[in-house]
Amino acid sequence: MHVDDLLQQGREIWGDDTLTLHEIIIRLCVVQGDLSRLERDRSENKPLNETELQKELGNVIFSMIRWCNDLGYDPKECVNLAIQAQIAYQKRQENHKS
Repeated sequence: MHVDDLLQQGREIWGDDTLTLHEIIIRLCVVQGDLSRLERDRSENKPLNETELQKELGNVIFSMIRWCNDLGYDPKECVNLAIQAQIAYQKRQENHKS
C-alpha cells in the first residue's frame, strides 16, 4: 500500500468533499473515544477485541491521509515531518538520560 493509493481509495469512498480542521478534530475525538472504550473494557478484565482495535488504529491512519489532503497538505510530507520530530525527540530523551 502506498500513501497515494490510500488517498485515492479514500476519495473514492468519501468523494471530493473536504473537512475543516474543526470537523477533523471532532472525528478524531470519536476514534479516541472508541479506543478508550476498548481499553476500559480490557481494564475491567473483558477480553480485548483485537479486530476492533486494529480497525480503529486503521481508521486513524486511513482517515488522516485524507484529512491531511483536505487541509491542503501532502500526507507524505506530514509523515516526513513527524518522523523528523520523533527522531529529534528521541535524541533529546537520550541526551537527557546521560
